Amino acid sequence: MNDLSRARECARTMYDADRASRELGITIDVTTPGHATAVMPVTGSMLNGHDVCHGGYLFTLADTAFAFACNGYNDVTVAAAASIDFLRPAKDGDRLTATASERHRQGRTGIYDVEITNQRGERVALFRGKSFATGEPMLPAGRGAP
Repeated sequence: MNDLSRARECARTMYDADRASRELGITIDVTTPGHATAVMPVTGSMLNGHDVCHGGYLFTLADTAFAFACNGYNDVTVAAAASIDFLRPAKDGDRLTATASERHRQGRTGIYDVEITNQRGERVALFRGKSFATGEPMLPAGRGAP
């Protein structure tokens, strides 16, 4: 199994168990190990009292892209820290894309940047996540060994 196949198999395994992402209509694409894209439509139920997408949903979308980017190595990886900067509001009917990129990965830790854009290509938010690899394999024995 090559690196990209392994990363996509890890993504399938995660997505099958990820009820939150599926319930929110988030779709995932793993482009290379360490990089992932998550897409989410903004629906009326996601709007806050200012009639814009609640920041928690933006964080969730970015966190999802981050999770799929850092879990492509067949090593269960969790968030150690994360922060987000909101740049512009997202509105009902927007289609948001979160693109996660690995910036550094060494030993059991990593740093990932995520950019959220709307369907017009405008930046909505910037997120940075720090990951910690547990050392436990994600895939059953024989399905992800290098």
